[in-house]
Amino acid sequence: GNLRMSDARRFGYQLTFFRFGADANPVNPSRWAVRDLYMAHLAVTDVDGQTHQVAERLNRAGVGWAGASTETLHVWNENWSILLDGDTHILRATTDDRMVRLDLQLEPLKAAVLHGDAGYSQKGTAAGNASHYYSLTRLRTSGTLQLNGTTLNVEGQSWMDHEFGTTFLEPSQVGWDWFSIQLNDDTDVMVYVFRHPDGSIDPHSSGTVVGTSGITRLGAGDYQLVPGRVWESPTSGAAYPVEWKIEIPQSGLVLSVAAAVDAQELHTDRSTGVIYWEGMIDVTGTRAGKQVWGSGYLEMTGYTGRPMSEFLR
Repeated sequence: GNLRMSDARRFGYQLTFFRFGADANPVNPSRWAVRDLYMAHLAVTDVDGQTHQVAERLNRAGVGWAGASTETLHVWNENWSILLDGDTHILRATTDDRMVRLDLQLEPLKAAVLHGDAGYSQKGTAAGNASHYYSLTRLRTSGTLQLNGTTLNVEGQSWMDHEFGTTFLEPSQVGWDWFSIQLNDDTDVMVYVFRHPDGSIDPHSSGTVVGTSGITRLGAGDYQLVPGRVWESPTSGAAYPVEWKIEIPQSGLVLSVAAAVDAQELHTDRSTGVIYWEGMIDVTGTRAGKQVWGSGYLEMTGYTGRPMSEFLR
């Protein structure tokens, strides 16, 4: 989500929960046996302060350390959680050092959007390489953000993705570039590309445009993502494009994207071990020749370390 204070100070956040099935019926009947692994990532960006703080969790269900309800939207990992109260999503997360704390309420402004073929999103040539994928593309957000001991009242907009399946990527897919964008004319955009080792784009890349008059689903040939300025991470050495141009001709969209802060890289040594970039973006451009602007989030994986296909296969 993208948040701001009444004085226009800006922040971004991501709170992401993962579950990896290990053994649904382990021989050991103990509650401590590993049936699932639950991971979670938290990151908060302070645009004015040019900081990006990251934390993570890794647990088994054990005696309630982490889990996910099958009856309603309720996922948790220690003291991080997302809970549904009526239609309101309640997000809470506090880092171990208590330097970062989220306490947010999210109200959906649009119905859930199914990506791909009625929510079935093909990721590769093999029939099983797919996911079920839907989004809540615009949620009015309010609450508090605590940074370095100071509690701030914030409001803004969030985006919720839920994706699940058994296998996803193929060996030739080293990573992806994924965008979620909310424009001032009430248009929401999700597009991504899978990259091959030679830099070419996989034909299973896709996207969705949620406009005021309906939903447009995009195939790989329906849009273009052109990378621009590159930021090189001083810690990993990865070179990430932090400026992009997006063109979606059938929706009349020509957009310029720029990172709100260049250094929004995550190192997840305590959970997935993946190094990736995910953070706030600012968006300007045109729709059918008229000026539009907005904000969103960009995720870039596979720029360093092992290919993502080795983790999601």
